[in-house]
Amino acid sequence: MNAQSVWTVPPDHPAFAGHFPGIAILPGVVLLDLALQLIADAHNVALQTCTINSVKFLHPARPGDVLTITHKQLDNGTIRFDIGTSTHQTVSGSVVINSSA
Repeated sequence: MNAQSVWTVPPDHPAFAGHFPGIAILPGVVLLDLALQLIADAHNVALQTCTINSVKFLHPARPGDVLTITHKQLDNGTIRFDIGTSTHQTVSGSVVINSSA
């Protein structure tokens, strides 16, 4: 399954209040939560059944950025995801959905 979503980072997102004054950067945990929620929804599973294999934060996301979030399930069951803008990759990673959780 391949999936793609688009999300615009709201300039007034509450995370910007303290992260960082004068140089607004969306925290990685917000980006990771976004990717995990989209993956869990697409596979109709609870978030707690997802295990993060790897994640790399490659470029900051800023207010107003239009982010494209893609994910693809590989043959071995791992789900690869990427988040980026039209000019740079922001996050890449992979997760596994645990069937026994």
